[in-house]
Amino acid sequence: MSKRIHPPIHPPTHPTSKRSIKTLERVFSKSGLGSRTDARSLIGEGKISVNGKVIQDPDHWVDLERDRITFEGKPLRAVEKAYVLLYKPKGYLTTYRDPAGRPTVYDLIGDAGTWLSPVGRLDLDTSGLLLLTNDTALAEGITNPEHKVAKTYHVKASTLLTGDQLDQLRHGVELSDGPTRPALVTRVRDAAKYTFLEITITEGRNRQVRRMLEAVESKVLKLVRVAIGPIRIGDLPIGKWRHLTAAEVRALSSALSSRLSSPPSAPMTRGD
Repeated sequence: MSKRIHPPIHPPTHPTSKRSIKTLERVFSKSGLGSRTDARSLIGEGKISVNGKVIQDPDHWVDLERDRITFEGKPLRAVEKAYVLLYKPKGYLTTYRDPAGRPTVYDLIGDAGTWLSPVGRLDLDTSGLLLLTNDTALAEGITNPEHKVAKTYHVKASTLLTGDQLDQLRHGVELSDGPTRPALVTRVRDAAKYTFLEITITEGRNRQVRRMLEAVESKVLKLVRVAIGPIRIGDLPIGKWRHLTAAEVRALSSALSSRLSSPPSAPMTRGD
């Protein structure tokens, strides 16, 4: 019986020169025309050709300097970078489509004029600032936990929180997937039964703020993200979107390159 020959898992090499060799899926997604999932789907549908030949293998290696790549018969070119800030309402999913037919953030940005991908997620019951872009490098930088990009939330707790509970949040609490990093926590005000606070974290774990409140024996009644790094939601109406300004894009890129410092480990007393 003849042995089955598997395709190489490493890109082909050129002994005489260094060339830009990438998989077809990566080339398409980096162009800003769609996500990696979109790329695999479109390649499988035969929409992309390399040197005049339809390629349906998303892991096909291409040489960007030598190969001619076309999408639906037109040369594949990177699209202009776009950066959108959306005030996501509660009740919208951060996904392209939902099998159950629930509303998604794409229902709100249909007039953006280009493909955009969410930078991270906000769960169904969380509202606030959501960035969407076709700049995959920037998106990966923001979501990379090593860069410690700050995310700031306004929280309505289900109870009145004591100073000790706030200090626990500041120093880090134990969750099922490990202790959290220190956080910046400010008591905004207390109502008769509830504490309103602002919390800034540098991680992006699933439902992290909600789980942090549960770890100090409270719950989140309302959660709104108001900032990512230097970008703030400002007075943008809920459900609306706008393009980031050139200054905001520069500020965000600068924050990534300098790697935001971690919040201080010493207790903060402001607002207590």
